[in-house]
Amino acid sequence: MATRTLLLRAGTPRDIDTVDALMAQSFDARFGEAWTRGQCLGVLAMPGVRLLLAWLDDEPAGFAMTRRVLDEVELLLLATLPAQRRRGVGAALLRALLAEARSEGIATMHLEVRAGNDAVKLYTANGFAKVGERRGYYRGRLGHLHDAHTYSRRL
Repeated sequence: MATRTLLLRAGTPRDIDTVDALMAQSFDARFGEAWTRGQCLGVLAMPGVRLLLAWLDDEPAGFAMTRRVLDEVELLLLATLPAQRRRGVGAALLRALLAEARSEGIATMHLEVRAGNDAVKLYTANGFAKVGERRGYYRGRLGHLHDAHTYSRRL
């Protein structure tokens, strides 16, 4: 079995093409979770926003975007290519973000995820607990509404 190399690196707005490609492949349009290129660029220009990219064997495999405000940070987006799911890419991104937040004295990390999204397993396995729900928050491609669940973790 060949050894696979996972590299995490900080991203910048110059990585928008990579982010766009990852998002297009990672988020199912039925659920309305993906952001547009403009939304990503707009958020990346805000203070406290960070982009973390995951490369597996020199190929983009996932990314995460966070926004820090005071002593809290919100996981805005986390995406892993479908072919790389359950192979540690998402977990590596999340653990790196948690470690970085702790090292910066962040007290709490928050996130939001569509009800029924398998990513909930990753979040709960890493200490997140459900703290709220937003009914009909996501609007899918065909106009269907999907609930969002909010999770938090004290650091």
